[in-house]
Amino acid sequence: MRLRLSVLMFLEFFVWGGWFVTLGSYLAQSLSASGGQLAAAYSTQSWGAIIAPFIVGLIADRYFNAERVLAVLHLAGGVLLLLLARVNAFGSFLPILLAYMALYMPTLALANSVAFRQLQDPAREFGLLRVWGTIGWIVAGVAISYVFAWDSPTAVARGALRNTFTMCGWASLLLGIYSFTLPKTPPAPQGQARKRLRNILGADALGLLAERNFLIFFLASILICIPLAFYYQHANQFLIELKVANPTGKQTLGQASEVLFMLALPIFLGRFGIKLTLLAGMLAWAVRYALFAFGNADSLVALLLIGIALHGVCYDFFFVSGQIYIDSKAGPGIKSAAQGLITLATYGLGMLIGFSVAGWITDLYALAGTHDWTRIWLIPAAFAVLVLVTFAALFRNETLRGETA
Repeated sequence: MRLRLSVLMFLEFFVWGGWFVTLGSYLAQSLSASGGQLAAAYSTQSWGAIIAPFIVGLIADRYFNAERVLAVLHLAGGVLLLLLARVNAFGSFLPILLAYMALYMPTLALANSVAFRQLQDPAREFGLLRVWGTIGWIVAGVAISYVFAWDSPTAVARGALRNTFTMCGWASLLLGIYSFTLPKTPPAPQGQARKRLRNILGADALGLLAERNFLIFFLASILICIPLAFYYQHANQFLIELKVANPTGKQTLGQASEVLFMLALPIFLGRFGIKLTLLAGMLAWAVRYALFAFGNADSLVALLLIGIALHGVCYDFFFVSGQIYIDSKAGPGIKSAAQGLITLATYGLGMLIGFSVAGWITDLYALAGTHDWTRIWLIPAAFAVLVLVTFAALFRNETLRGETA
């Protein structure tokens, strides 16, 4: 069973990582998309995250087995990815991408549901399964750079990155067929399904915002998504324009560091507390973008690699520790609702704002065939510092439940 669920996680994130990282580069190089158009394309992830709770909460949790809905969504998604590989105009590309993300984002929760139902001790066992999703993302990036070389300058110029949609389309179709073989995961009872939808939407956790510390954390989580969006939307495009060799493969250093720093997170939390851990995550964003601003593809390429490798600190020390903080703050009956509230706020509202700001900034500093990346990266670096300083001044350190003072 663990092997079957590990394959599920591997394919689930292989399908996503195999095209999402290079999307900006493909659109800019092959479809001549502007920064604003890149923002619209990446914003489909946020719209998919907003739509996902309704698909899971109103359909999968009430009427159909989770594994069957998962299968249908991946089969339909595979067809849409294959269509994206054939589209040659941004105006036609965007609606297909939006339709795909509306189908894909719900599969993240559905895959988790299937896994959780089969585990005897989810708290202990799920992490060992979920790491295979990270491995799937890494394998996709390594294949693009080191096996097929689709992200080399000459390959990008001739539009080879469209092959990523074909690769992931067939992987999605394979995952769709495979999902039919997964253990049966029937819908929840009607009352439980209704409660789960309220949890995903975060409706029962709104009262937590009345507490000063939680409100500050909530607002900081939204604001830090603005510099986060710069990385997702433009990092691969930046590396390709600088002519860094094997840029997509090098970006998998970020996922590898994510696994390593996840192991270090409990130690850091225990020794320094939640406030310093969150501040370390924010500081990592500022440092990363400063390194990007002054690095290059030649003598200073090490600055770029260190910046990429900081992804583990950026993500784990803020977002993962933030999830731990939320779990500690929320009462037994609203833990899921609190997580749902922060997910909609960050991947929904925060990332929508971030993608738009990143697109506007990159258009502002566009040059002939490239961009003034030094000025571009210094803006999210400065913004991350501003969020950090404000958070440090306003947020009071707390002892999480289960810790000693």
